[in-house]
Amino acid sequence: MNKHPANRPPWFLVLLVFPLAAGLACAAAPIKVGIIGLDAHAVPWTQIIHSPKAAPPIAEMRIVAAIPAPSADIPVSQDNIEKNTARMRELGVEICETIEALLPKVDAVMLLSIDGRPHLRQARPVFAARKLLFIDKPVASSLAETIVIFREAKKSGTPCFSNSSLRYSPGIAGMTNDARVGRVLGCDAYGNNKSILPGHPDLFYYGIHGTELLFTIMGPGCQTVSRAKGETADLVTGIWKDGRVGTFRGLLQGSATFGATVFGEKGIAPAGKFEGYEPLLAEIAKFFKTGQPPVTVEQTLEIYAFMEAADESLRQGGRPVALQSVLAKAQKQAETP
Repeated sequence: MNKHPANRPPWFLVLLVFPLAAGLACAAAPIKVGIIGLDAHAVPWTQIIHSPKAAPPIAEMRIVAAIPAPSADIPVSQDNIEKNTARMRELGVEICETIEALLPKVDAVMLLSIDGRPHLRQARPVFAARKLLFIDKPVASSLAETIVIFREAKKSGTPCFSNSSLRYSPGIAGMTNDARVGRVLGCDAYGNNKSILPGHPDLFYYGIHGTELLFTIMGPGCQTVSRAKGETADLVTGIWKDGRVGTFRGLLQGSATFGATVFGEKGIAPAGKFEGYEPLLAEIAKFFKTGQPPVTVEQTLEIYAFMEAADESLRQGGRPVALQSVLAKAQKQAETP
């Protein structure tokens, strides 16, 4: 029998071509992502996502459209917006004038504007369009608005979540089962709290990173919060329901990196540091693929209640404030139109 390809029957060519065609059909199209707010993480995140070195699941996203959405009374927002918008265009991202114009072009949305005050208004059309939503910190400018955002997300059937990038740094997340430490008995977290956003609780901007670091290691269950403020630092102390103690030292002067000391049954050890945005972006990509948030709404609300309770404690001269009372007050405010 002549085995030269030219003499082979047509069905042989079909068998040759079919695996290639099937492979192409199975290759998933990238998740088209839109960004609302170009005054903070939009440029570095887009650079990571679009990098030829990006690996799945990050490489499975593509930033295709964005809206600048600056805030007039936040200087860093005004300072960054023009150059960041130009850079996004250079990265191949279409700049839209409205959220409504952006939504038909995308599968999912990242809400990245620095200012938490417009986040509820910005999130509502995303929920109406049923687009999966990641909200960068802060979720909103108050615990009450944070509750409203998650309530409206649930009502619309649109999953959303928000986290600090520190939650997923391996050296931080890994402390919950570190052999050197054993069961975690306490944690002293620290980090930058030099910058405060107008119209927000003091910890909502940079303090949230250290707060989420604390909760990543300690887990949920904080019952009371007290706060003392000096010239060089804020010290926020939480008492957990099992008697464990966790603190966040918000650094106001000097070096302001993020980190923690973890106290356990077997030993005491430092937690890792910030290790880049890639771990968080990988979680966002998985969320956009599955619709399953990596953390619960309840966990996020407890973190925001902790931060709001810290402000309330300071107003009361450092007295301990129950998180449940702060949550109850915010839930009542969230019911007010």
